[in-house]
Amino acid sequence: MSDGLRLSVDTLALFPPDEAARFTYVRDAHAVGIVHFGIGAFHRAHQAWYTDAAMNAGDANWMITGVSLRSAEVAEQMNPQQGLYSVTERSASGAATRIVGAVREVLVAPYETEAVIAALAARSTHIASLTITEKGYCRKADGTLDPELAGEVSVYRYLAEGLRRRRDAGLAGLTLLCCDNLAQNGAQLAQLMAEYLERHDPALLDWFEAECACPSTMVDRIVPATTAADRLAVTEALDGLADHAAVMTEPFSQWVIEDRFAGPRPRWEAVGAELVADVAPYETAKLRLLNGAHSALAYIGLTRGHIYVHEAITDAMIRPLIASLMREEAMPTIVAAPGQDLGRYADDLIERFANPALQHRLIQIAMDGSQKIPQRWLETLAANQAIGRKCPTLQAGLAAWLTHTSGANGPVDDPMADMFARRWSNSDRAEMAAALFGPQGQFAASWTADEAELAVIAAKG
Repeated sequence: MSDGLRLSVDTLALFPPDEAARFTYVRDAHAVGIVHFGIGAFHRAHQAWYTDAAMNAGDANWMITGVSLRSAEVAEQMNPQQGLYSVTERSASGAATRIVGAVREVLVAPYETEAVIAALAARSTHIASLTITEKGYCRKADGTLDPELAGEVSVYRYLAEGLRRRRDAGLAGLTLLCCDNLAQNGAQLAQLMAEYLERHDPALLDWFEAECACPSTMVDRIVPATTAADRLAVTEALDGLADHAAVMTEPFSQWVIEDRFAGPRPRWEAVGAELVADVAPYETAKLRLLNGAHSALAYIGLTRGHIYVHEAITDAMIRPLIASLMREEAMPTIVAAPGQDLGRYADDLIERFANPALQHRLIQIAMDGSQKIPQRWLETLAANQAIGRKCPTLQAGLAAWLTHTSGANGPVDDPMADMFARRWSNSDRAEMAAALFGPQGQFAASWTADEAELAVIAAKG
Protein backbone atom coordinates (compact mmCIF):
# COMPACT_ATOMS: atom_id res chain seq x y z
CA MET A 1 0.00 0.00 0.00
CA SER A 2 1.39 3.43 -0.89
CA ASP A 3 1.49 6.06 1.83
CA GLY A 4 -0.98 8.38 0.09
CA LEU A 5 -3.08 10.40 2.52
CA ARG A 6 -2.58 8.41 5.69
CA LEU A 7 -4.76 8.26 8.79
CA SER A 8 -3.39 10.49 11.58
CA VAL A 9 -4.62 13.06 14.06
CA ASP A 10 -3.93 15.83 11.56
CA THR A 11 -5.57 14.22 8.52
CA LEU A 12 -8.53 13.10 10.59
CA ALA A 13 -9.10 16.71 11.62
CA LEU A 14 -8.85 17.93 8.03
CA PHE A 15 -11.04 15.24 6.50
CA PRO A 16 -13.38 13.81 9.12
CA PRO A 17 -14.81 10.57 7.74
CA ASP A 18 -18.55 10.66 7.22
CA GLU A 19 -19.15 6.98 7.84
CA ALA A 20 -16.73 6.05 10.62
CA ALA A 21 -17.32 6.58 14.33
CA ARG A 22 -14.36 7.94 16.28
CA PHE A 23 -13.06 8.75 19.74
CA THR A 24 -14.07 12.11 21.22
CA TYR A 25 -11.52 12.60 24.02
CA VAL A 26 -8.43 14.82 23.66
CA ARG A 27 -5.57 12.33 23.49
CA ASP A 28 -2.82 14.75 24.54
CA ALA A 29 -4.69 15.52 27.77
CA HIS A 30 -4.28 11.93 28.99
CA ALA A 31 -1.23 10.17 30.42
CA VAL A 32 -0.17 6.63 29.61
CA GLY A 33 -1.58 4.20 32.17
CA ILE A 34 -1.00 0.89 30.38
CA VAL A 35 2.07 -0.69 28.78
CA HIS A 36 1.00 -3.51 26.49
CA PHE A 37 3.32 -6.24 25.19
CA GLY A 38 2.32 -7.83 21.89
CA ILE A 39 0.35 -5.08 20.17
CA GLY A 40 -0.97 -7.19 17.33
CA ALA A 41 -4.37 -7.20 15.68
CA PHE A 42 -6.09 -9.00 18.55
CA HIS A 43 -5.09 -6.46 21.17
CA ARG A 44 -6.16 -3.60 18.91
CA ALA A 45 -9.57 -5.23 18.36
CA HIS A 46 -10.04 -6.16 22.00
CA GLN A 47 -8.27 -4.64 25.04
CA ALA A 48 -7.32 -1.36 23.32
CA TRP A 49 -10.83 -1.16 21.86
CA TYR A 50 -12.35 -1.56 25.35
CA THR A 51 -9.92 1.01 26.77
CA ASP A 52 -10.81 3.49 24.04
CA ALA A 53 -14.50 3.01 24.89
CA ALA A 54 -13.80 3.53 28.61
CA MET A 55 -11.93 6.77 27.90
CA ASN A 56 -14.73 7.87 25.61
CA ALA A 57 -17.07 7.30 28.55
CA GLY A 58 -15.03 9.61 30.77
CA ASP A 59 -12.10 7.60 32.17
CA ALA A 60 -8.85 9.55 32.27
CA ASN A 61 -5.15 8.75 31.83
CA TRP A 62 -5.37 5.28 30.33
CA MET A 63 -3.48 5.80 27.10
CA ILE A 64 -1.48 2.76 25.97
CA THR A 65 2.18 2.43 25.08
CA GLY A 66 2.41 -0.62 22.84
CA VAL A 67 5.52 -2.81 22.81
CA SER A 68 6.60 -5.20 20.08
CA LEU A 69 9.05 -7.77 21.42
CA ARG A 70 10.68 -8.53 18.08
CA SER A 71 9.31 -7.17 14.80
CA ALA A 72 9.11 -3.47 13.94
CA GLU A 73 6.17 -4.05 11.57
CA VAL A 74 3.40 -2.78 13.86
CA ALA A 75 5.48 0.24 14.90
CA GLU A 76 5.98 1.08 11.23
CA GLN A 77 2.25 0.79 10.69
CA MET A 78 1.08 2.77 13.70
CA ASN A 79 3.68 5.38 14.64
CA PRO A 80 3.33 7.41 11.40
CA GLN A 81 -0.40 7.42 12.22
CA GLN A 82 0.29 8.74 15.77
CA GLY A 83 -1.13 5.48 17.12
CA LEU A 84 -4.52 5.82 15.41
CA TYR A 85 -6.12 2.84 13.70
CA SER A 86 -9.54 1.56 12.73
CA VAL A 87 -11.57 -1.44 13.84
CA THR A 88 -14.11 -2.74 11.33
CA GLU A 89 -16.80 -5.12 12.53
CA ARG A 90 -18.06 -7.37 9.75
CA SER A 91 -21.07 -9.62 9.51
CA ALA A 92 -23.36 -10.92 6.80
CA SER A 93 -25.45 -7.77 7.22
CA GLY A 94 -22.61 -5.32 6.57
CA ALA A 95 -19.61 -3.53 8.08
CA ALA A 96 -19.10 -0.75 10.64
CA THR A 97 -15.77 1.06 11.09
CA ARG A 98 -14.57 2.92 14.17
CA ILE A 99 -11.34 4.86 14.71
CA VAL A 100 -9.58 4.07 18.01
CA GLY A 101 -7.35 6.63 19.71
CA ALA A 102 -6.15 4.84 22.85
CA VAL A 103 -2.64 3.93 21.65
CA ARG A 104 -0.01 6.64 22.16
CA GLU A 105 2.91 4.94 20.39
CA VAL A 106 4.56 1.60 19.67
CA LEU A 107 8.06 0.77 20.92
CA VAL A 108 10.22 -2.01 19.46
CA ALA A 109 11.79 -3.57 22.53
CA PRO A 110 15.16 -4.79 21.15
CA TYR A 111 15.93 -1.31 19.76
CA GLU A 112 14.19 0.83 22.39
CA THR A 113 14.90 -1.12 25.56
CA GLU A 114 15.38 1.91 27.78
CA ALA A 115 12.13 3.48 26.59
CA VAL A 116 10.21 0.26 27.35
CA ILE A 117 11.65 0.01 30.87
CA ALA A 118 11.04 3.71 31.50
CA ALA A 119 7.40 3.30 30.44
CA LEU A 120 6.95 0.45 32.91
CA ALA A 121 8.63 2.46 35.67
CA ALA A 122 6.63 5.66 35.05
CA ARG A 123 4.51 6.92 37.93
CA SER A 124 1.39 7.09 35.72
CA THR A 125 1.65 3.43 34.65
CA HIS A 126 -0.52 1.00 36.62
CA ILE A 127 -0.99 -1.97 34.28
CA ALA A 128 1.32 -4.06 32.09
CA SER A 129 -0.83 -6.23 29.85
CA LEU A 130 0.21 -9.03 27.50
CA THR A 131 -0.97 -10.73 24.32
CA ILE A 132 2.27 -12.45 23.32
CA THR A 133 0.70 -15.81 22.29
CA GLU A 134 1.23 -19.06 24.11
CA LYS A 135 4.82 -19.44 22.92
CA GLY A 136 5.79 -16.02 24.27
CA TYR A 137 5.72 -17.31 27.85
CA CYS A 138 8.77 -19.54 27.29
CA ARG A 139 7.34 -22.60 29.01
CA LYS A 140 8.58 -26.17 29.03
CA ALA A 141 6.17 -29.01 28.31
CA ASP A 142 5.45 -29.29 32.05
CA GLY A 143 4.46 -25.62 32.27
CA THR A 144 7.57 -24.38 34.09
CA LEU A 145 9.83 -21.65 32.77
CA ASP A 146 12.40 -22.60 30.15
CA PRO A 147 15.47 -20.60 31.27
CA GLU A 148 17.09 -20.78 27.85
CA LEU A 149 14.06 -19.34 26.05
CA ALA A 150 13.44 -16.75 28.79
CA GLY A 151 16.64 -14.92 28.03
CA GLU A 152 17.50 -11.42 26.94
CA VAL A 153 14.64 -11.00 24.46
CA SER A 154 11.81 -12.38 26.58
CA VAL A 155 9.11 -10.25 28.19
CA TYR A 156 10.36 -11.20 31.66
CA ARG A 157 13.55 -9.21 31.25
CA TYR A 158 11.66 -5.96 30.59
CA LEU A 159 9.10 -6.56 33.31
CA ALA A 160 11.79 -7.37 35.89
CA GLU A 161 13.81 -4.24 35.19
CA GLY A 162 10.69 -2.05 35.17
CA LEU A 163 9.53 -3.50 38.48
CA ARG A 164 13.00 -3.10 40.00
CA ARG A 165 13.00 0.59 39.14
CA ARG A 166 9.53 1.01 40.63
CA ARG A 167 10.62 -0.63 43.86
CA ASP A 168 13.78 1.44 44.07
CA ALA A 169 11.79 4.64 43.46
CA GLY A 170 9.26 3.76 46.13
CA LEU A 171 6.41 3.44 43.62
CA ALA A 172 3.54 0.96 43.79
CA GLY A 173 3.66 -2.37 42.00
CA LEU A 174 1.89 -3.11 38.74
CA THR A 175 -1.01 -5.27 37.72
CA LEU A 176 0.33 -7.79 35.17
CA LEU A 177 -2.66 -8.66 33.01
CA CYS A 178 -2.26 -11.74 30.84
CA CYS A 179 -4.80 -11.83 28.01
CA ASP A 180 -3.54 -14.96 26.24
CA ASN A 181 -5.23 -18.33 25.88
CA LEU A 182 -3.68 -20.10 28.84
CA ALA A 183 -5.70 -21.88 31.50
CA GLN A 184 -5.51 -19.87 34.74
CA ASN A 185 -3.41 -17.38 32.81
CA GLY A 186 -2.95 -15.00 35.74
CA ALA A 187 -1.68 -17.75 38.03
CA GLN A 188 0.59 -19.06 35.26
CA LEU A 189 2.06 -15.61 34.65
CA ALA A 190 2.64 -15.13 38.40
CA GLN A 191 4.39 -18.50 38.62
CA LEU A 192 6.56 -17.92 35.56
CA MET A 193 7.50 -14.39 36.64
CA ALA A 194 8.43 -15.71 40.09
CA GLU A 195 10.60 -18.44 38.52
CA TYR A 196 12.37 -15.84 36.39
CA LEU A 197 12.99 -13.54 39.36
CA GLU A 198 14.18 -16.40 41.55
CA ARG A 199 16.80 -17.14 38.92
CA HIS A 200 17.79 -13.58 37.94
CA ASP A 201 16.84 -11.26 40.81
CA PRO A 202 15.85 -13.10 44.01
CA ALA A 203 15.84 -9.86 46.01
CA LEU A 204 12.96 -8.56 43.88
CA LEU A 205 10.79 -11.66 44.29
CA ASP A 206 9.30 -10.82 47.71
CA TRP A 207 8.42 -7.29 46.56
CA PHE A 208 6.80 -8.63 43.39
CA GLU A 209 4.66 -11.10 45.33
CA ALA A 210 3.64 -8.47 47.89
CA GLU A 211 3.06 -5.45 45.62
CA CYS A 212 1.95 -6.80 42.23
CA ALA A 213 -1.15 -8.69 41.09
CA CYS A 214 -1.71 -11.08 38.21
CA PRO A 215 -5.48 -11.42 37.65
CA SER A 216 -6.76 -14.12 35.34
CA THR A 217 -8.74 -13.14 32.25
CA MET A 218 -10.76 -14.68 29.46
CA VAL A 219 -10.75 -12.93 26.08
CA ASP A 220 -12.98 -13.78 23.15
CA ARG A 221 -13.16 -12.14 19.76
CA ILE A 222 -12.38 -13.57 16.34
CA VAL A 223 -9.77 -11.39 14.61
CA PRO A 224 -8.55 -12.64 11.22
CA ALA A 225 -5.40 -11.32 9.61
CA THR A 226 -5.95 -8.10 7.65
CA THR A 227 -5.53 -8.40 3.88
CA ALA A 228 -4.70 -5.84 1.20
CA ALA A 229 -8.34 -5.99 0.06
CA ASP A 230 -9.43 -5.22 3.63
CA ARG A 231 -7.22 -2.14 3.74
CA LEU A 232 -8.65 -0.88 0.46
CA ALA A 233 -12.18 -1.28 1.83
CA VAL A 234 -11.19 0.66 4.95
CA THR A 235 -9.69 3.45 2.84
CA GLU A 236 -13.06 3.77 1.12
CA ALA A 237 -14.88 3.80 4.46
CA LEU A 238 -12.51 6.52 5.71
CA ASP A 239 -13.15 8.79 2.72
CA GLY A 240 -9.74 8.13 1.21
CA LEU A 241 -7.56 7.95 4.33
CA ALA A 242 -5.24 4.94 4.27
CA ASP A 243 -4.98 2.96 7.51
CA HIS A 244 -1.93 0.69 7.52
CA ALA A 245 -2.92 -0.71 10.95
CA ALA A 246 -6.55 -1.52 10.14
CA VAL A 247 -8.15 -4.42 12.02
CA MET A 248 -11.07 -6.61 10.93
CA THR A 249 -13.22 -8.43 13.45
CA GLU A 250 -16.69 -9.76 14.27
CA PRO A 251 -19.41 -7.86 16.15
CA PHE A 252 -19.15 -10.24 19.14
CA SER A 253 -16.67 -9.46 21.91
CA GLN A 254 -16.25 -10.75 25.47
CA TRP A 255 -13.75 -9.95 28.21
CA VAL A 256 -14.00 -11.55 31.65
CA ILE A 257 -11.49 -10.28 34.24
CA GLU A 258 -10.75 -11.43 37.76
CA ASP A 259 -11.39 -8.38 39.94
CA ARG A 260 -7.99 -8.39 41.65
CA PHE A 261 -5.77 -5.45 40.75
CA ALA A 262 -2.71 -3.97 42.41
CA GLY A 263 -3.90 -0.41 41.86
CA PRO A 264 -6.19 1.72 39.68
CA ARG A 265 -7.76 0.33 36.50
CA PRO A 266 -10.04 1.58 33.73
CA ARG A 267 -13.78 1.12 34.23
CA TRP A 268 -13.89 -1.57 31.58
CA GLU A 269 -17.04 -3.01 33.13
CA ALA A 270 -18.89 0.18 32.11
CA VAL A 271 -18.26 -0.64 28.43
CA GLY A 272 -19.05 -4.36 28.36
CA ALA A 273 -16.30 -6.23 30.21
CA GLU A 274 -17.25 -8.53 33.09
CA LEU A 275 -15.41 -8.22 36.42
CA VAL A 276 -15.83 -11.47 38.37
CA ALA A 277 -14.44 -13.29 41.39
CA ASP A 278 -13.56 -16.45 39.43
CA VAL A 279 -12.70 -16.52 35.73
CA ALA A 280 -12.11 -20.29 35.60
CA PRO A 281 -15.52 -21.45 34.24
CA TYR A 282 -15.39 -18.84 31.47
CA GLU A 283 -11.81 -19.50 30.44
CA THR A 284 -12.35 -23.28 30.49
CA ALA A 285 -15.42 -22.93 28.29
CA LYS A 286 -13.57 -20.68 25.88
CA LEU A 287 -10.46 -22.85 25.67
CA ARG A 288 -12.30 -26.16 25.29
CA LEU A 289 -15.28 -25.00 23.20
CA LEU A 290 -14.24 -22.04 21.05
CA ASN A 291 -10.47 -22.60 20.85
CA GLY A 292 -10.79 -26.38 20.78
CA ALA A 293 -13.33 -26.21 17.96
CA HIS A 294 -11.24 -23.62 16.10
CA SER A 295 -8.19 -25.87 16.11
CA ALA A 296 -10.26 -28.85 14.97
CA LEU A 297 -11.73 -26.76 12.15
CA ALA A 298 -8.22 -25.68 11.17
CA TYR A 299 -6.50 -29.05 10.98
CA ILE A 300 -9.44 -31.12 9.72
CA GLY A 301 -10.50 -28.33 7.36
CA LEU A 302 -7.02 -28.04 5.86
CA THR A 303 -6.88 -31.78 5.19
CA ARG A 304 -10.14 -31.41 3.24
CA GLY A 305 -8.83 -28.54 1.14
CA HIS A 306 -10.63 -25.62 2.81
CA ILE A 307 -9.07 -22.19 3.25
CA TYR A 308 -11.47 -20.33 5.54
CA VAL A 309 -13.32 -21.11 8.77
CA HIS A 310 -16.73 -20.38 7.26
CA GLU A 311 -16.03 -22.90 4.50
CA ALA A 312 -14.97 -25.62 6.93
CA ILE A 313 -17.97 -25.22 9.25
CA THR A 314 -20.38 -25.61 6.32
CA ASP A 315 -18.69 -28.85 5.22
CA ALA A 316 -21.27 -31.59 5.81
CA MET A 317 -18.59 -33.92 7.18
CA ILE A 318 -16.94 -31.38 9.50
CA ARG A 319 -19.92 -29.55 11.03
CA PRO A 320 -21.28 -32.60 12.93
CA LEU A 321 -17.77 -33.30 14.24
CA ILE A 322 -17.48 -29.78 15.63
CA ALA A 323 -20.91 -30.01 17.26
CA SER A 324 -19.94 -33.38 18.79
CA LEU A 325 -16.61 -32.02 20.04
CA MET A 326 -18.32 -29.16 21.84
CA ARG A 327 -21.45 -30.87 23.16
CA GLU A 328 -20.36 -34.47 23.77
CA GLU A 329 -16.64 -34.22 24.50
CA ALA A 330 -15.84 -30.75 25.88
CA MET A 331 -19.06 -29.54 27.50
CA PRO A 332 -19.41 -32.41 30.03
CA THR A 333 -15.94 -31.56 31.41
CA ILE A 334 -16.86 -27.95 32.30
CA VAL A 335 -18.45 -26.86 35.57
CA ALA A 336 -20.43 -23.79 34.50
CA ALA A 337 -20.72 -20.64 36.57
CA PRO A 338 -24.20 -19.59 37.73
CA GLY A 339 -26.05 -18.26 34.71
CA GLN A 340 -23.44 -19.51 32.23
CA ASP A 341 -25.36 -21.28 29.43
CA LEU A 342 -22.88 -23.60 27.73
CA GLY A 343 -25.44 -24.90 25.24
CA ARG A 344 -26.26 -21.40 24.06
CA TYR A 345 -22.54 -20.60 23.89
CA ALA A 346 -21.98 -23.62 21.62
CA ASP A 347 -24.88 -22.60 19.36
CA ASP A 348 -23.52 -19.05 19.14
CA LEU A 349 -20.07 -20.36 18.25
CA ILE A 350 -21.40 -22.30 15.27
CA GLU A 351 -23.12 -19.13 14.08
CA ARG A 352 -19.97 -17.06 14.58
CA PHE A 353 -17.81 -19.60 12.73
CA ALA A 354 -20.22 -19.42 9.79
CA ASN A 355 -19.83 -15.63 9.40
CA PRO A 356 -18.78 -15.34 5.72
CA ALA A 357 -17.61 -11.74 6.08
CA LEU A 358 -14.61 -12.51 8.29
CA GLN A 359 -12.44 -14.49 5.83
CA HIS A 360 -10.63 -16.12 8.78
CA ARG A 361 -7.90 -18.35 7.36
CA LEU A 362 -7.51 -21.84 8.78
CA ILE A 363 -3.74 -21.69 8.37
CA GLN A 364 -3.65 -18.69 10.75
CA ILE A 365 -5.41 -20.74 13.44
CA ALA A 366 -3.12 -23.70 12.72
CA MET A 367 0.00 -21.78 13.79
CA ASP A 368 1.82 -22.84 16.99
CA GLY A 369 -0.24 -25.99 17.49
CA SER A 370 2.27 -27.50 19.91
CA GLN A 371 1.63 -24.57 22.25
CA LYS A 372 -2.16 -24.62 21.85
CA ILE A 373 -3.38 -28.21 21.90
CA PRO A 374 -2.45 -28.99 25.53
CA GLN A 375 -5.08 -26.59 26.89
CA ARG A 376 -7.46 -26.76 23.91
CA TRP A 377 -7.59 -30.56 23.49
CA LEU A 378 -5.42 -32.53 25.89
CA GLU A 379 -7.05 -31.26 29.07
CA THR A 380 -10.44 -32.30 27.67
CA LEU A 381 -9.05 -35.69 26.71
CA ALA A 382 -7.57 -36.18 30.18
CA ALA A 383 -10.82 -35.22 31.90
CA ASN A 384 -12.77 -37.70 29.79
CA GLN A 385 -10.13 -40.40 30.20
CA ALA A 386 -10.46 -40.11 33.99
CA ILE A 387 -14.07 -41.30 33.75
CA GLY A 388 -13.52 -43.83 30.97
CA ARG A 389 -15.08 -41.84 28.15
CA LYS A 390 -13.56 -41.71 24.64
CA CYS A 391 -13.32 -38.62 22.44
CA PRO A 392 -13.41 -39.70 18.79
CA THR A 393 -13.57 -36.15 17.41
CA LEU A 394 -10.54 -34.97 19.36
CA GLN A 395 -8.67 -38.09 18.27
CA ALA A 396 -9.56 -37.22 14.66
CA GLY A 397 -8.28 -33.72 15.34
CA LEU A 398 -4.98 -35.08 16.66
CA ALA A 399 -4.66 -37.24 13.56
CA ALA A 400 -5.17 -34.16 11.38
CA TRP A 401 -2.66 -32.20 13.45
CA LEU A 402 -0.14 -35.02 13.07
CA THR A 403 -0.57 -34.69 9.31
CA HIS A 404 -0.08 -30.94 9.60
CA THR A 405 3.23 -31.37 11.48
CA SER A 406 4.57 -33.33 8.50
CA GLY A 407 4.30 -30.26 6.27
CA ALA A 408 1.35 -31.61 4.28
CA ASN A 409 -0.40 -28.23 4.52
CA GLY A 410 2.69 -26.17 3.74
CA PRO A 411 5.54 -24.85 5.91
CA VAL A 412 4.96 -25.62 9.59
CA ASP A 413 4.80 -22.43 11.66
CA ASP A 414 5.44 -23.79 15.14
CA PRO A 415 8.18 -23.48 17.81
CA MET A 416 8.68 -27.26 17.50
CA ALA A 417 8.87 -27.26 13.68
CA ASP A 418 12.52 -28.32 13.59
CA MET A 419 11.86 -31.21 15.97
CA PHE A 420 8.90 -32.33 13.86
CA ALA A 421 11.05 -32.26 10.72
CA ARG A 422 13.82 -34.31 12.33
CA ARG A 423 11.41 -36.94 13.66
CA TRP A 424 9.47 -37.22 10.39
CA SER A 425 12.75 -37.78 8.53
CA ASN A 426 13.18 -41.18 10.20
CA SER A 427 9.74 -42.05 11.62
CA ASP A 428 6.44 -43.33 10.27
CA ARG A 429 3.03 -42.10 11.47
CA ALA A 430 2.73 -44.69 14.21
CA GLU A 431 6.17 -43.78 15.58
CA MET A 432 5.34 -40.08 15.43
CA ALA A 433 2.04 -40.61 17.25
CA ALA A 434 3.82 -42.54 20.00
CA ALA A 435 6.61 -39.95 20.22
CA LEU A 436 4.04 -37.23 20.86
CA PHE A 437 1.23 -38.95 22.79
CA GLY A 438 2.58 -42.28 24.02
CA PRO A 439 3.61 -43.02 27.64
CA GLN A 440 7.02 -41.42 27.08
CA GLY A 441 5.76 -38.88 24.54
CA GLN A 442 6.31 -35.16 24.28
CA PHE A 443 2.86 -34.41 25.73
CA ALA A 444 2.63 -37.26 28.23
CA ALA A 445 2.45 -34.77 31.11
CA SER A 446 -0.89 -33.52 29.75
CA TRP A 447 -2.45 -36.73 28.37
CA THR A 448 -1.30 -40.21 27.35
CA ALA A 449 -3.05 -42.18 24.63
CA ASP A 450 -3.66 -45.89 24.98
CA GLU A 451 -2.83 -48.31 22.15
CA ALA A 452 -6.24 -48.00 20.52
CA GLU A 453 -6.13 -44.21 20.63
CA LEU A 454 -2.59 -44.19 19.21
CA ALA A 455 -3.82 -46.34 16.33
CA VAL A 456 -6.59 -43.81 15.57
CA ILE A 457 -4.17 -40.88 15.72
CA ALA A 458 -1.68 -42.71 13.54
CA ALA A 459 -4.33 -43.33 10.88
CA LYS A 460 -4.23 -40.88 7.99
CA GLY A 461 -5.70 -37.59 9.25
